Amino acid sequence: MAKLSQSYRCSGCNHASTKWVGQCPGCKEWNTFPDEPSYDQPQTRSKKRLNPVLAPLNAYADAPPTQRMTSGTKEWDRVLGGGIMPGAFIMLTGDPGIGKSTLLLQIAHQLAAKHATLYFSSEESREQVRARAQRLGCLSDHLLFSDQAHVESIIAAAEQNKPEIIIIDSLQNCFTDSRDSAPGSISHLRDITFRLLRLAKDHSIAILLSGHITKDGTLAGPKLLEHMVDAVFYLQGEDRWQTRMLRSIKNRFGTIDEIGFFEMHEEGLRELSNVNEQVLADAVQAPGSVLVSSLEGTRPLMIELQALTITSHFSMPQRLVTGIDQKQVVIVAAILEKYLKIKFSSQDIFFKVGSGLKLKGSSMDLGIALALLSSYFQQALPSRWLALGEISLSGNIKPINCIAPHINEARKFGIEKICVAQSQRTDCPPSLIKSFRSVYDLLTLFSDS
Repeated sequence: MAKLSQSYRCSGCNHASTKWVGQCPGCKEWNTFPDEPSYDQPQTRSKKRLNPVLAPLNAYADAPPTQRMTSGTKEWDRVLGGGIMPGAFIMLTGDPGIGKSTLLLQIAHQLAAKHATLYFSSEESREQVRARAQRLGCLSDHLLFSDQAHVESIIAAAEQNKPEIIIIDSLQNCFTDSRDSAPGSISHLRDITFRLLRLAKDHSIAILLSGHITKDGTLAGPKLLEHMVDAVFYLQGEDRWQTRMLRSIKNRFGTIDEIGFFEMHEEGLRELSNVNEQVLADAVQAPGSVLVSSLEGTRPLMIELQALTITSHFSMPQRLVTGIDQKQVVIVAAILEKYLKIKFSSQDIFFKVGSGLKLKGSSMDLGIALALLSSYFQQALPSRWLALGEISLSGNIKPINCIAPHINEARKFGIEKICVAQSQRTDCPPSLIKSFRSVYDLLTLFSDS
């Protein structure tokens, strides 16, 4: 009888060790090895080698284009790149209680009307899922359900029913007979994920999994699962509204950094197609408040920046920034101090991005500068002004790329002025544009101070 090999595997990088260690030699993280070892089944190698079937890629040129499977929920379909591709292996994750199961059940109900769909719940019983489906209005004869968590049984059901889509909620609670380790361990996840991946690719079945995340907000078994799946989507909450953001992190069939918006109600998640209208309705004309626009995937999002500057009583002034890189705010403050002689180095700076979003990119520079100056002079900018521009270390304001989508969205929602660089090329009327050559020109907005 072959002897089982014993190993401890890091939950972060999957590094294997024959004994338990406190710090992983691979990723240098602490306490990532399980208390109990896993036992890998010995693998027998076949002496017979099969020759793979090879063919040039242009041999498939006459094949009909693959049709995506759309759910009818525009926010979901857009984040996925236009719908679910046949044979796609997709992971949806997010914080506990954020609404993953609710979203999956709603999407499964809509997809089942046009495509053969199987729904497996490894976390909840039939009674629990039925109660939720009744509340959401998702009871249907088309959607086939099971509370089976046994992977071999799931694969057998798929081969028997030949579905187009399989939804499993969740991966961490599934188990297999081929492993003696506990469900959710690295060896278990690796085996289950690989078997489901082969099921998806060999039978052209789209498989959508929900997955747990760690306390750091990363996917449990992060690198292992993210490399194996075709797409990873995070469902995140927002701190001011009952809003949920579906964010694309990895997508082999569409763009990344795409965002979809939903609003949580008693009847489930409703899509928000005009989130900018809600942002503008909540924006206030106050010192330190500035509107900017950020291109998230294919959608321009209007976001409120909020700055507060106050004379510091500490030897080292505070810099508290949320939603944007702190270094970016510090650099813009240093540029303003250098050329405008404003002592931001003696000011406490508190900076926040509204709507709970995280922004990146130099196109926010002009908005950051205007927010800091507005708070410093305690003078609010005119209502419905939007800032788009980059600031160089020499104090010059530079144009941004792809400004057309921002302008089209701004005109759609009644923005009165768009602050840009003097050299920015646009096709909009001059009455809509407020141009600046350098940071010196920004002081004209606060001349009364």
